[in-house]
Amino acid sequence: MTTVPLGAHFRHCCLSETPKFVTDFKKYKHSSLCYNTIRTSILNYGAKTSQFTPFYHSRVPNTTVRASANNSASDTAVLDSAVSDEVIFRETFPLQHVRKVEGKIIIRLDRGDDEENWQLTVGCNLPGKWILHWGVNYVNDIGSEWDQPPVEMRPLDSITIKDYAIETPMTKSSTTEEGDTVYQVKIAFNTKSSIAAINFVLKDEETGSWYQYRGRDFKVPLVNFSDGDDNAVGRLSSMMIQSEETHSETENKNDNSQESVKGFYVEHPIVQETAVENAMNVYIKRCLKTSKYLVNMETDIPDDIIVHWGISTDGSNKWEIPSGPYPANTNLFKNKALRTQLQRKEDGNGCYGVFPLDEETAGFLFVLKVNDNTWINYKGNDFYIPIPKENKQDETLDEEDTSYTNEIINEIRHLVTGISSEANRKAKTKEAQELILQEIEKLAAEAYSIFRSSIQTVPDIIEEVVDAEAAVKIHSATGTGFEILFQGFNWESNKSGKWYVELEEKAAELASLGFTVAWLPPPTESISPEGYMPRDLYNLNSRYGNTDELKSVVKKFHQVGIRVLGDAVINHRCAHYQNQNGIWNIFGGLLNWDDRAVVGDDPHFQGRGNKSSGDNFHAAPNIDHSQEFVRKDLCEWLCWLRKEIGYDGWRLDYVRGFWGGYVKEYMEASEPYFSVGEYWDSLSYTYGEMDHNQDAHRQRIVDWINDTNGTCGAFDVTTKGILHSAIERCEYWRLSDSKGKPPGVVGWWPSRAVTFIENHDTGSTQGHWRFPGGKEMQGYAYILTHPGTPSVFYDHMFSHFKSEISALISLRKRNKIQCRSTVKIVKSERDVYAAIVDEKVAVKIGPGHYEPESGSQKWSLAVQGNDYKVWEAS
Repeated sequence: MTTVPLGAHFRHCCLSETPKFVTDFKKYKHSSLCYNTIRTSILNYGAKTSQFTPFYHSRVPNTTVRASANNSASDTAVLDSAVSDEVIFRETFPLQHVRKVEGKIIIRLDRGDDEENWQLTVGCNLPGKWILHWGVNYVNDIGSEWDQPPVEMRPLDSITIKDYAIETPMTKSSTTEEGDTVYQVKIAFNTKSSIAAINFVLKDEETGSWYQYRGRDFKVPLVNFSDGDDNAVGRLSSMMIQSEETHSETENKNDNSQESVKGFYVEHPIVQETAVENAMNVYIKRCLKTSKYLVNMETDIPDDIIVHWGISTDGSNKWEIPSGPYPANTNLFKNKALRTQLQRKEDGNGCYGVFPLDEETAGFLFVLKVNDNTWINYKGNDFYIPIPKENKQDETLDEEDTSYTNEIINEIRHLVTGISSEANRKAKTKEAQELILQEIEKLAAEAYSIFRSSIQTVPDIIEEVVDAEAAVKIHSATGTGFEILFQGFNWESNKSGKWYVELEEKAAELASLGFTVAWLPPPTESISPEGYMPRDLYNLNSRYGNTDELKSVVKKFHQVGIRVLGDAVINHRCAHYQNQNGIWNIFGGLLNWDDRAVVGDDPHFQGRGNKSSGDNFHAAPNIDHSQEFVRKDLCEWLCWLRKEIGYDGWRLDYVRGFWGGYVKEYMEASEPYFSVGEYWDSLSYTYGEMDHNQDAHRQRIVDWINDTNGTCGAFDVTTKGILHSAIERCEYWRLSDSKGKPPGVVGWWPSRAVTFIENHDTGSTQGHWRFPGGKEMQGYAYILTHPGTPSVFYDHMFSHFKSEISALISLRKRNKIQCRSTVKIVKSERDVYAAIVDEKVAVKIGPGHYEPESGSQKWSLAVQGNDYKVWEAS
């Protein structure tokens, strides 16, 4: 049985007053129905499951539960009216989860009026704002790069994307036999042209999601395709339909003849994921007739919900079966729990249920099952509702607390008197006074802890203050805090075959420019030349160079004082062998895992592992990190890379795919100098316009960092997106949130934010989200003067931007700007943004005007360029 730990998507707010009831807030061990083992993170938005707060004097409709006279066994509860109005406990859970809808991409190739003219139709039966992103290959092309099709081939409303692709909106068209509406595009072409293939991917503009075939572009070959064309549409399905005429012609051809274009129809399954927000309310009342507790549960989730539940009688959180009566539609589950299907509300907007519990019950435990396929728990633990008890010892406890705190106060007074008496003695010593003061500090801290334990708060992220002059402490998420990261490759770097050698020649120059950490490409053998489809993790001979060349470049970077990050791709792994069903999910090499290492909820790869703890990457088998043998092997592999190659830390690929708690384990095992995860997620848009408030987006990144226990930083994708939009649209007001702080992760948890404007995915030859052209230096002026750890992309560093970037790095180091530096935003208007950092540096980006005010502090212009200026305090 597997669960979906809500983790980063689950936050709740407590509505609390203090009634004369007491609950048992002891921490508890995971029980037998706690399906995932997940540690408590250092930052918890809302109370933990062991810290639910009673809610007093709430009014809800009078309901109770009694045995039904119509049942032979008195084990079914029905509603009655003799219930106290007093709500002794209430908890509201805002839930944010992902709803998945299955659909299909329809691809059809039809002959037109004659043999030369054909038509390709691409459609999708899911609702959305669909865009066909497509291009072509010509007959004599070398490599797999796209080209733009001829003008006469482009449908109406098509727009060009750079020099390699076309985007065509898909329009609502026919209705299928199943009643689905299809959105489609039709592309006409002539077979006498020199076009060899049509390539495409689909994009849903409403969600920002891209749809490919197992991580690769769809490809429709118009001439013979080679054995290497695994993404050719003709090989995607056995559903190919050929016309009788074409089929008969093919039969008459000999084996050496050139095949002609063939018509076909293919359906490719896809899953559309949409973020959905729901809520669950739980409150407890008391039945006046039976003295039972009534746990009321209701939710606005419109799907079928089954509650697996039990009770605890001793506060140990061990599941027990309660005595009856039970709610309707309740049955026993494996002698371990009860399961009850919630009833539909009359208006159809959600479900509800009432659960009667005996007076002896200490706690109510449960998990939810939605649509018979998705389990929902609380951060890997079962939901636990402590049953409030009348506290007959209130006065005694109050007297004990008062007595204890009075003792502390008396001790402090005694110590203060000691200081006074020492002051009157000529023989007093500095050491004696310091000892007395230390004792006072300890007692004050103890008293404050008593005060803190008596109230509940939702903690904010509070950055520790680090003195730039103090001794530097190393942390796996920040390094020294003064790091400047260099991404040492782009999407094409693998093509040289000697990238490590080329990079080694640049090491000394990079050190002189001020970089302290270099991020190298994935080192392992990989199905894709770029390294992001790894297979044998211990084989370090890649398209970038061999093992010896890798060791050499790492050694060279160390000699010039630069630390090195390895790009660790541990979310997924390509298999060596097929299972009995022909599915690639059996691994070879030193880590010869079987299909137990593959998550069980990705139908593409038929794993026997548990449900994924994150989002699946459908191009390769997703590794099940919940398996102890997998984590053990990965810990050993990371430690081996540290020792054998000399890596100092990690850039972790696609960390959305697995829980951050596993990352904590990997960081603690490998003890990196610096580490950063790629938590890539779509920002919030409304009708194609980026929302100003991106708190939900950065919250997901912060939650992931929190799950790692703060042991790993994350790329600040929120800042990248907002900065990109602000500069592109001349909307610099976007660079300040509602509280006047930076709107990205850098505004909430700057020490864990790795800021960037471009990388191998967004820029280079991929260009998925390229920073506004000609305005790159505005972006670097921002990230190189602000807190966080800035990252500079290879393509920008070794370009005409080099001197300007170098000047900004020099300014950052000269003024000791670090990942925890403070920012005061002084201007955020339509055409200008300005801020003062650490009272040492003032920066302005945008075409608008700003000059720092010179009062007691004098400012001198240090660096300037196209629409940006930076000043230093003198």
